[in-house]
Amino acid sequence: MSPARADYAAHQDAARTDPVAPAIPFQKVLVANRGEIAVRVCRTLRQMGIPSVAVYSEADRGAPHVRAGDESVAIGPAPAAQSYLDPSAILDAARRTGAGAIHPGYGFLSENAAFAATCRDAGVVFIGPSPESMARLGDKTAARRTAASLGIPLVPGAEEVASADRAVAEAERVGFPVMLKASGGGGGRGMRVVSSASEMKSAFEAARREAKSAFGGDRLLLEKYVHPARHVEVQILADGRRAQALGERECSLQRRHQKLIEESPSAAVASKTRAAMEDAAVRLAEAAEYAGVMTAEFLMGEDGSFHFLEVNTRLQVEHPVTEMRSGLDLVSAQILIAAGRSLGSATPAPPEPRGHAIEARLCAEDAYHGFLPQTGTILMLAWHEEDGVRIDSGIAQGQTLSPDYDSLLAKVVAHGKDREEARTKLVRALRGTALLGVVTNQSFLIDLLEDASFRRAETFTHTVESREWLPPATVPEPALAALAAYVSEPRSAGGAEEDTDRYSPWQRLGAWGRS
Repeated sequence: MSPARADYAAHQDAARTDPVAPAIPFQKVLVANRGEIAVRVCRTLRQMGIPSVAVYSEADRGAPHVRAGDESVAIGPAPAAQSYLDPSAILDAARRTGAGAIHPGYGFLSENAAFAATCRDAGVVFIGPSPESMARLGDKTAARRTAASLGIPLVPGAEEVASADRAVAEAERVGFPVMLKASGGGGGRGMRVVSSASEMKSAFEAARREAKSAFGGDRLLLEKYVHPARHVEVQILADGRRAQALGERECSLQRRHQKLIEESPSAAVASKTRAAMEDAAVRLAEAAEYAGVMTAEFLMGEDGSFHFLEVNTRLQVEHPVTEMRSGLDLVSAQILIAAGRSLGSATPAPPEPRGHAIEARLCAEDAYHGFLPQTGTILMLAWHEEDGVRIDSGIAQGQTLSPDYDSLLAKVVAHGKDREEARTKLVRALRGTALLGVVTNQSFLIDLLEDASFRRAETFTHTVESREWLPPATVPEPALAALAAYVSEPRSAGGAEEDTDRYSPWQRLGAWGRS
């Protein structure tokens, strides 16, 4: 347990047992998600003594998150639209199991205001903001209007573009290149950079298709593409009246507009800029009477100026970075606020954030060949263990990865007294992880953390995709040791190894990669 976590534990326990605080009105929570975030939410529910219900598609029948819940319910076939994105299937599972609340995690239905309203109408607590707050901030178009009304600087653009022709007209007004973005979601989906009018039609249609598939809606907005820029975000906790900023995270290292490395604090943010960003984020939350956790995202230029991008009205993938520095359990805070606790009752004032934390997203993808998603069977899995290292994982040895969902496998997070200690600790954790049978971005993450630009904290949103990255010439020693142990174990013919991805680097080792 980190020092910040230890200091905060007693305060958190007091909040949960506060005799004057409202009782938790639900006795069971359904987790409407999958993978590592479902496992993580179930863990906190167990610590709070609240029974949990996991849901799963047929493709996820044997996945670890199914076992993480106290109960589990099948909700449909593999396509997300017929399972995790199906409001009726989720609510039916809650009804059948007697769950009085739903935690949406991130992605899927987590930022769907209509689903939050349906839950309320059905008498089920949605662990997140009200539908009204979500509509005001979770929808990118509405969030821009709210920010503008508060005098928060915006990236120039258009709040909604209904056709490729309109998008071209708006792009010519603000100047190419521009960014098309899905109005109703985040996580890098439904986003395209467009450099000229001739590229617009294909990019517009691709962004609409991706937005519809990921979020159930295909509305797009357009913004000027800021370059070079850093991606900086502020974590907010709010109770519907007051909001509290919990520091910033820098998430500039991205591929295809999806984050790879996140850290807190940002080495590039001056104290005056930090205070201004936190003030803007707090004003957004309070103006929308927001209750729960949210993240306000900004683009910061080389001169330190910043522009509002969007609000994510949910738990962020990178929330462990903030937790490692503050000692807070943000999922517990979400649940307590959804139960009616005030900000002071749900989260007594935490100590000042300590040290530095960095998170790496371990994904099933070939980072050296276009970040192509990978599938296969995990033949062996062993995590590095060290004080100050946290693993949030949604995978297990023997599991076969489906092509139907996001490639994120786990988050590896390290905390140190300063940035360099956290960096070196995270590199050790990644080098010491053995994951056999599936191609991952493990080596690429190490390359990013060891790169001179990251050591100097000189990274921008274009850094990853502006350079050519070459695969390593050697295999890390811990991986070789794990491989040797694996191939020495007797197995019957026709086992899981027959399903190994044929593009895996282990296959290239010849006899070393086969039993």
